[in-house]
Amino acid sequence: MDTTNLPKTREEAKKTGNKYYFTGQPCKHGHIAARKTKGACVECLKVEWAKGKETRAEYFRGYNKSEAGITAKQEYYKRNKEAVVARANARPLEEKQEYKRRHKEKFPEYYTTLNNVRKRRHRNATPPWVTKTQKQTMRHLYEQATQLTKITGERYVVDHIVPLINPVVCGLHVPWNLRVITQEENLKKSNKLVAHTEAP
Repeated sequence: MDTTNLPKTREEAKKTGNKYYFTGQPCKHGHIAARKTKGACVECLKVEWAKGKETRAEYFRGYNKSEAGITAKQEYYKRNKEAVVARANARPLEEKQEYKRRHKEKFPEYYTTLNNVRKRRHRNATPPWVTKTQKQTMRHLYEQATQLTKITGERYVVDHIVPLINPVVCGLHVPWNLRVITQEENLKKSNKLVAHTEAP
């Protein structure tokens, strides 16, 4: 803040209607800075505001981990799922990748468990009669999704047309139950049933 033309005393600032004044002398905490006519040294106020922000941040960090906070977030997601997904999809690809990288570094055990669960689910849903050729076809679909993601910059995934887990019917991990779609389409579909293709 430019203090050159500020009043020298609080009284002068009040008379002239100025919000600040500058004495040129240090405040009780040693700051040589402008002072608010109806308050304290601006540097002291910055320190107090910083404390307040940290306290607020600490509060929300604790609240977000609490049962009440988790429940509130879940309820908000249910009410605003489309808007939440749209905001997530609208983020730049670099931002999404950076967030995922940091999250993986912070919670490696979670991703290891998640990957193991997915592999076990696929393994349990793969019939013993699936041939090597059919398994190769499925691997090619996953490779295709990876390549499309690299080429287009948009996330592509392999979707089970009939979900592996569904309250009505559970699908199989077989070539004709797989398709490559965008992650956005996959999130919209969730575990809903769609028209199933016929086996070759």
